Amino acid sequence: MFSMNNKRSGSMKLALIGCMAMTLFLSACGNGNNEKAANSGTEATAAPTATAEATAAPTETTAPATEKTVTDAMGHKVTVPANPQRVLASYMEDYLVTLGVTPVAQWSVTNGTQEYLIAELKDVPTISYDLPLEAVTSFAPDFHIVQSESSVQNGLYDQLNKIAPTYVLGDKISKDWRKSLLKIGELLNKSTEAEQAIADYDLKAADAKAKISSSIGDDSVAILWLVSKNFFIVDETRSSGAVLYGDLGLKQPNLVTDIPAASRATWNPITLEKLAELTADHIFLVNSDKTEASDILNGAIWKGIPAVKAGKVHELSADSSWLYSGAIANSKTIDDVLSFLVK
Repeated sequence: MFSMNNKRSGSMKLALIGCMAMTLFLSACGNGNNEKAANSGTEATAAPTATAEATAAPTETTAPATEKTVTDAMGHKVTVPANPQRVLASYMEDYLVTLGVTPVAQWSVTNGTQEYLIAELKDVPTISYDLPLEAVTSFAPDFHIVQSESSVQNGLYDQLNKIAPTYVLGDKISKDWRKSLLKIGELLNKSTEAEQAIADYDLKAADAKAKISSSIGDDSVAILWLVSKNFFIVDETRSSGAVLYGDLGLKQPNLVTDIPAASRATWNPITLEKLAELTADHIFLVNSDKTEASDILNGAIWKGIPAVKAGKVHELSADSSWLYSGAIANSKTIDDVLSFLVK
Protein backbone atom coordinates (compact mmCIF):
# COMPACT_ATOMS: atom_id res chain seq x y z
CA MET A 1 0.00 0.00 0.00
CA PHE A 2 2.87 2.33 0.93
CA SER A 3 4.63 1.49 -2.32
CA MET A 4 1.54 2.23 -4.45
CA ASN A 5 0.92 5.61 -2.78
CA ASN A 6 4.56 6.49 -3.16
CA LYS A 7 4.45 5.74 -6.89
CA ARG A 8 1.24 7.73 -7.33
CA SER A 9 2.73 10.67 -5.42
CA GLY A 10 5.85 10.55 -7.58
CA SER A 11 3.76 10.52 -10.77
CA MET A 12 1.75 13.52 -9.63
CA LYS A 13 4.96 15.42 -8.84
CA LEU A 14 6.38 14.66 -12.26
CA ALA A 15 3.15 15.79 -13.93
CA LEU A 16 3.15 18.99 -11.89
CA ILE A 17 6.79 19.71 -12.76
CA GLY A 18 6.02 19.02 -16.42
CA CYS A 19 3.11 21.46 -16.40
CA MET A 20 5.20 24.15 -14.73
CA ALA A 21 8.01 23.69 -17.24
CA MET A 22 5.59 23.88 -20.16
CA THR A 23 4.01 27.05 -18.73
CA LEU A 24 7.41 28.74 -18.39
CA PHE A 25 8.44 27.59 -21.86
CA LEU A 26 5.28 28.94 -23.51
CA SER A 27 5.65 32.20 -21.58
CA ALA A 28 9.23 32.62 -22.83
CA CYS A 29 8.13 31.91 -26.40
CA GLY A 30 5.35 34.45 -26.08
CA ASN A 31 7.78 37.12 -24.86
CA GLY A 32 10.14 36.31 -27.72
CA ASN A 33 7.35 36.69 -30.27
CA ASN A 34 6.30 40.01 -28.74
CA GLU A 35 9.84 41.33 -29.01
CA LYS A 36 10.09 40.12 -32.61
CA ALA A 37 6.81 41.85 -33.46
CA ALA A 38 8.08 45.10 -31.92
CA ASN A 39 11.27 44.94 -33.95
CA SER A 40 9.83 43.70 -37.22
CA GLY A 41 6.65 45.72 -37.68
CA THR A 42 3.95 43.62 -39.33
CA GLU A 43 6.22 40.72 -40.21
CA ALA A 44 5.54 38.90 -36.97
CA THR A 45 1.77 39.04 -37.38
CA ALA A 46 2.02 37.93 -40.99
CA ALA A 47 4.16 34.87 -40.18
CA PRO A 48 2.44 31.45 -40.03
CA THR A 49 1.93 29.78 -36.67
CA ALA A 50 5.10 27.97 -35.61
CA THR A 51 5.05 24.21 -35.25
CA ALA A 52 6.05 22.57 -32.01
CA GLU A 53 9.33 21.47 -33.57
CA ALA A 54 10.14 24.98 -34.84
CA THR A 55 9.24 26.54 -31.51
CA ALA A 56 11.48 24.16 -29.67
CA ALA A 57 14.47 24.83 -31.98
CA PRO A 58 17.39 26.62 -30.30
CA THR A 59 17.74 30.32 -31.16
CA GLU A 60 21.03 32.02 -32.00
CA THR A 61 22.23 34.65 -29.59
CA THR A 62 24.56 37.51 -30.44
CA ALA A 63 27.48 37.92 -28.10
CA PRO A 64 27.51 41.32 -26.39
CA ALA A 65 29.92 43.84 -27.85
CA THR A 66 33.24 44.06 -26.08
CA GLU A 67 36.09 46.54 -25.99
CA LYS A 68 38.62 45.79 -28.73
CA THR A 69 42.10 46.92 -29.69
CA VAL A 70 42.77 47.61 -33.38
CA THR A 71 45.59 49.10 -35.46
CA ASP A 72 44.86 52.19 -37.54
CA ALA A 73 46.41 53.40 -40.82
CA MET A 74 49.31 55.06 -38.97
CA GLY A 75 50.13 52.00 -36.89
CA HIS A 76 48.54 53.25 -33.67
CA LYS A 77 47.09 50.66 -31.32
CA VAL A 78 43.62 52.00 -30.58
CA THR A 79 41.26 50.67 -27.93
CA VAL A 80 37.71 51.02 -29.21
CA PRO A 81 34.93 51.17 -26.58
CA ALA A 82 32.47 48.27 -26.61
CA ASN A 83 29.58 50.48 -27.69
CA PRO A 84 30.70 54.01 -28.54
CA GLN A 85 27.94 56.48 -27.69
CA ARG A 86 29.54 59.84 -28.57
CA VAL A 87 31.30 59.44 -31.91
CA LEU A 88 33.14 62.24 -33.68
CA ALA A 89 34.07 61.59 -37.32
CA SER A 90 34.46 64.96 -39.03
CA TYR A 91 33.74 64.91 -42.80
CA MET A 92 32.61 61.28 -42.50
CA GLU A 93 29.09 62.00 -41.31
CA ASP A 94 27.65 60.29 -44.40
CA TYR A 95 28.98 56.98 -43.10
CA LEU A 96 27.69 57.52 -39.57
CA VAL A 97 24.20 58.48 -40.74
CA THR A 98 24.14 55.46 -43.07
CA LEU A 99 24.91 53.25 -40.07
CA GLY A 100 22.24 54.87 -37.91
CA VAL A 101 24.74 56.74 -35.74
CA THR A 102 24.29 60.43 -34.86
CA PRO A 103 27.66 62.19 -34.43
CA VAL A 104 28.28 64.56 -31.53
CA ALA A 105 29.35 67.26 -34.02
CA GLN A 106 29.48 67.75 -37.77
CA TRP A 107 32.22 69.05 -40.08
CA SER A 108 32.05 72.67 -41.15
CA VAL A 109 33.97 75.37 -42.99
CA THR A 110 33.42 79.11 -43.18
CA ASN A 111 30.91 78.70 -45.99
CA GLY A 112 28.82 76.05 -44.24
CA THR A 113 28.43 72.29 -43.82
CA GLN A 114 27.63 69.31 -46.00
CA GLU A 115 24.24 70.70 -46.97
CA TYR A 116 23.00 67.49 -48.57
CA LEU A 117 22.85 66.03 -45.04
CA ILE A 118 21.00 68.98 -43.55
CA ALA A 119 17.86 66.97 -42.79
CA GLU A 120 19.73 64.14 -41.09
CA LEU A 121 22.03 66.45 -39.10
CA LYS A 122 19.71 69.41 -38.44
CA ASP A 123 20.15 69.22 -34.66
CA VAL A 124 23.87 68.37 -34.67
CA PRO A 125 26.25 71.22 -33.73
CA THR A 126 29.22 72.06 -35.96
CA ILE A 127 32.96 71.74 -35.46
CA SER A 128 35.59 73.41 -37.61
CA TYR A 129 37.31 71.22 -40.20
CA ASP A 130 40.72 71.74 -38.49
CA LEU A 131 39.49 70.18 -35.22
CA PRO A 132 40.39 72.79 -32.58
CA LEU A 133 41.32 70.91 -29.42
CA GLU A 134 39.10 73.04 -27.19
CA ALA A 135 36.11 72.31 -29.41
CA VAL A 136 36.85 68.58 -29.54
CA THR A 137 37.10 68.51 -25.75
CA SER A 138 33.80 70.37 -25.36
CA PHE A 139 31.93 67.64 -27.24
CA ALA A 140 33.33 64.92 -24.93
CA PRO A 141 33.59 62.17 -27.59
CA ASP A 142 34.20 58.62 -26.41
CA PHE A 143 35.54 57.57 -29.82
CA HIS A 144 37.10 59.67 -32.57
CA ILE A 145 37.69 58.74 -36.22
CA VAL A 146 39.97 60.88 -38.39
CA GLN A 147 39.89 60.55 -42.18
CA SER A 148 43.45 61.35 -43.25
CA GLU A 149 46.99 60.98 -41.95
CA SER A 150 47.74 64.55 -43.02
CA SER A 151 45.10 65.99 -40.69
CA VAL A 152 46.84 64.78 -37.50
CA GLN A 153 50.44 65.75 -38.12
CA ASN A 154 52.76 67.76 -35.85
CA GLY A 155 51.66 66.08 -32.65
CA LEU A 156 47.94 66.65 -33.14
CA TYR A 157 47.19 62.93 -33.03
CA ASP A 158 48.63 62.54 -29.52
CA GLN A 159 46.62 65.52 -28.31
CA LEU A 160 43.40 64.21 -29.79
CA ASN A 161 44.05 60.73 -28.44
CA LYS A 162 44.27 62.14 -24.92
CA ILE A 163 40.70 63.40 -25.30
CA ALA A 164 39.28 60.15 -26.73
CA PRO A 165 40.60 56.99 -28.44
CA THR A 166 41.43 58.21 -31.97
CA TYR A 167 41.48 56.00 -35.06
CA VAL A 168 42.99 57.25 -38.34
CA LEU A 169 41.15 55.75 -41.29
CA GLY A 170 43.85 56.75 -43.76
CA ASP A 171 43.93 57.95 -47.36
CA LYS A 172 44.26 54.47 -48.82
CA ILE A 173 40.88 53.40 -47.44
CA SER A 174 39.11 56.77 -47.43
CA LYS A 175 39.38 57.18 -51.20
CA ASP A 176 37.00 54.21 -51.55
CA TRP A 177 33.64 54.89 -49.87
CA ARG A 178 32.68 51.22 -49.72
CA LYS A 179 35.88 50.25 -47.90
CA SER A 180 35.46 53.25 -45.62
CA LEU A 181 31.89 52.30 -44.73
CA LEU A 182 32.84 48.69 -44.05
CA LYS A 183 35.76 49.70 -41.83
CA ILE A 184 33.71 52.21 -39.84
CA GLY A 185 30.93 49.64 -39.56
CA GLU A 186 33.45 47.17 -38.16
CA LEU A 187 34.72 49.70 -35.61
CA LEU A 188 31.21 50.60 -34.44
CA ASN A 189 29.79 47.05 -34.42
CA LYS A 190 27.63 47.93 -37.43
CA SER A 191 29.04 45.56 -40.07
CA THR A 192 25.62 44.16 -40.97
CA GLU A 193 24.24 47.66 -41.55
CA ALA A 194 27.26 48.60 -43.67
CA GLU A 195 26.97 45.53 -45.88
CA GLN A 196 23.23 46.07 -46.36
CA ALA A 197 23.71 49.72 -47.30
CA ILE A 198 26.26 48.78 -49.97
CA ALA A 199 24.01 46.04 -51.34
CA ASP A 200 21.06 48.45 -51.53
CA TYR A 201 23.16 51.09 -53.25
CA ASP A 202 24.61 48.65 -55.80
CA LEU A 203 21.11 47.47 -56.67
CA LYS A 204 19.96 51.05 -57.19
CA ALA A 205 23.01 51.87 -59.31
CA ALA A 206 22.53 48.82 -61.54
CA ASP A 207 18.89 49.73 -62.16
CA ALA A 208 19.80 53.35 -62.93
CA LYS A 209 22.63 52.28 -65.24
CA ALA A 210 20.22 50.31 -67.42
CA LYS A 211 17.75 53.20 -67.61
CA ILE A 212 20.41 55.79 -68.46
CA SER A 213 22.04 53.59 -71.10
CA SER A 214 18.67 53.10 -72.73
CA SER A 215 18.09 56.86 -72.69
CA ILE A 216 21.41 58.36 -73.91
CA GLY A 217 23.29 55.39 -75.35
CA ASP A 218 27.04 56.03 -75.70
CA ASP A 219 26.98 59.78 -74.97
CA SER A 220 29.93 61.11 -72.99
CA VAL A 221 29.46 63.13 -69.81
CA ALA A 222 31.67 65.71 -68.08
CA ILE A 223 31.39 66.90 -64.48
CA LEU A 224 32.63 70.44 -63.80
CA TRP A 225 32.83 72.52 -60.65
CA LEU A 226 32.88 76.30 -60.89
CA VAL A 227 34.19 78.01 -57.76
CA SER A 228 36.00 81.32 -57.24
CA LYS A 229 35.82 81.90 -61.00
CA ASN A 230 37.83 78.75 -61.66
CA PHE A 231 36.78 75.50 -63.28
CA PHE A 232 37.67 72.05 -61.96
CA ILE A 233 36.96 68.70 -63.58
CA VAL A 234 36.36 65.62 -61.46
CA ASP A 235 38.59 62.55 -61.44
CA GLU A 236 37.01 59.32 -62.62
CA THR A 237 37.65 57.56 -59.30
CA ARG A 238 36.35 60.09 -56.77
CA SER A 239 33.04 61.57 -55.55
CA SER A 240 30.53 62.04 -58.38
CA GLY A 241 33.12 60.88 -60.91
CA ALA A 242 33.20 57.43 -59.35
CA VAL A 243 29.39 57.33 -59.47
CA LEU A 244 28.96 58.38 -63.11
CA TYR A 245 31.98 56.69 -64.68
CA GLY A 246 32.23 53.71 -62.36
CA ASP A 247 28.82 52.76 -61.00
CA LEU A 248 26.72 54.05 -63.90
CA GLY A 249 29.22 53.20 -66.64
CA LEU A 250 28.94 56.55 -68.41
CA LYS A 251 31.53 57.46 -71.04
CA GLN A 252 34.32 59.81 -69.95
CA PRO A 253 35.03 62.92 -72.02
CA ASN A 254 38.39 63.70 -73.57
CA LEU A 255 39.65 66.09 -70.90
CA VAL A 256 39.27 63.55 -68.09
CA THR A 257 41.19 60.86 -69.94
CA ASP A 258 43.89 63.42 -70.85
CA ILE A 259 44.90 64.11 -67.23
CA PRO A 260 48.14 62.25 -66.34
CA ALA A 261 47.42 59.63 -63.69
CA ALA A 262 50.33 60.77 -61.51
CA SER A 263 48.97 64.31 -61.17
CA ARG A 264 45.27 63.58 -60.71
CA ALA A 265 43.35 65.04 -57.80
CA THR A 266 39.73 64.58 -56.79
CA TRP A 267 38.96 67.82 -58.63
CA ASN A 268 41.50 68.91 -61.24
CA PRO A 269 41.94 72.58 -62.21
CA ILE A 270 41.32 73.36 -65.85
CA THR A 271 41.64 76.65 -67.70
CA LEU A 272 38.76 78.13 -69.63
CA GLU A 273 40.85 77.94 -72.79
CA LYS A 274 41.48 74.23 -72.24
CA LEU A 275 37.79 73.76 -71.51
CA ALA A 276 37.06 75.00 -75.01
CA GLU A 277 38.44 71.64 -76.23
CA LEU A 278 35.83 69.66 -74.27
CA THR A 279 33.87 67.30 -76.54
CA ALA A 280 31.44 65.89 -73.94
CA ASP A 281 27.85 65.39 -75.07
CA HIS A 282 26.55 66.40 -71.63
CA ILE A 283 27.96 68.65 -68.90
CA PHE A 284 26.95 68.48 -65.24
CA LEU A 285 27.95 71.83 -63.73
CA VAL A 286 28.21 72.26 -59.96
CA ASN A 287 27.94 76.03 -59.76
CA SER A 288 29.33 77.64 -56.61
CA ASP A 289 29.61 81.03 -58.33
CA LYS A 290 26.00 81.93 -59.05
CA THR A 291 26.73 85.65 -59.35
CA GLU A 292 30.52 86.11 -59.29
CA ALA A 293 31.21 84.07 -62.43
CA SER A 294 28.19 85.03 -64.49
CA ASP A 295 30.48 86.82 -66.93
CA ILE A 296 32.36 83.54 -67.55
CA LEU A 297 29.19 81.59 -68.27
CA ASN A 298 28.05 84.34 -70.62
CA GLY A 299 31.39 84.54 -72.38
CA ALA A 300 32.21 83.38 -75.90
CA ILE A 301 34.52 80.54 -74.85
CA TRP A 302 31.94 78.87 -72.60
CA LYS A 303 29.12 79.40 -75.05
CA GLY A 304 31.24 77.89 -77.82
CA ILE A 305 31.55 74.48 -76.11
CA PRO A 306 29.48 71.91 -78.10
CA ALA A 307 27.42 70.69 -75.11
CA VAL A 308 26.66 74.28 -74.13
CA LYS A 309 25.59 75.15 -77.66
CA ALA A 310 23.37 72.06 -77.73
CA GLY A 311 21.66 73.05 -74.48
CA LYS A 312 22.92 69.96 -72.65
CA VAL A 313 24.34 71.61 -69.53
CA HIS A 314 22.69 70.34 -66.35
CA GLU A 315 23.34 72.77 -63.50
CA LEU A 316 23.52 71.77 -59.84
CA SER A 317 23.85 73.99 -56.79
CA ALA A 318 26.85 74.02 -54.49
CA ASP A 319 24.58 72.45 -51.83
CA SER A 320 24.24 69.25 -53.86
CA SER A 321 25.90 65.93 -53.05
CA TRP A 322 28.19 65.95 -56.09
CA LEU A 323 31.27 67.21 -54.25
CA TYR A 324 31.07 64.45 -51.64
CA SER A 325 31.13 60.68 -51.36
CA GLY A 326 29.26 58.01 -49.43
CA ALA A 327 26.14 55.88 -49.71
CA ILE A 328 23.83 58.85 -49.17
CA ALA A 329 25.75 61.34 -51.32
CA ASN A 330 26.12 58.90 -54.19
CA SER A 331 22.49 57.83 -54.03
CA LYS A 332 21.40 61.48 -54.30
CA THR A 333 23.79 61.94 -57.24
CA ILE A 334 22.13 59.01 -59.02
CA ASP A 335 18.73 60.62 -58.43
CA ASP A 336 20.00 63.81 -60.07
CA VAL A 337 21.42 61.99 -63.09
CA LEU A 338 18.14 60.15 -63.61
CA SER A 339 16.12 63.35 -63.38
CA PHE A 340 18.26 65.02 -66.06
CA LEU A 341 19.03 62.20 -68.47
CA VAL A 342 16.02 59.85 -68.30
CA LYS A 343 12.80 61.35 -69.62
